[in-house]
Amino acid sequence: MLQGSDVQHILTVVVFGLVALAAFYFGAGLLHRSGRAGAWLFIWIWLAASLLNGAVGVARAGIPVLNEIGAFIPIFGIPAVLAWYLAYRHGDGAV
Repeated sequence: MLQGSDVQHILTVVVFGLVALAAFYFGAGLLHRSGRAGAWLFIWIWLAASLLNGAVGVARAGIPVLNEIGAFIPIFGIPAVLAWYLAYRHGDGAV
């Protein structure tokens, strides 16, 4: 069962992910890349960060693996689905 602090952590990480996605999407233009390329790169970096967050939760905070899997779904899923939408909303999806 999720407690208030668990929900707050999930929300905080998801909001951070959305802010990071915005930075990747709009910041890609500074490197003369498309927002689509920035969103695509974000998905892979966010996957690594989300897995690291789960590993730290299990190893250092003693959170059960099943709870971390449950938290991983929104933590990775919400920003990644939005990034996928931004990356593929125009054309054929070629990056």
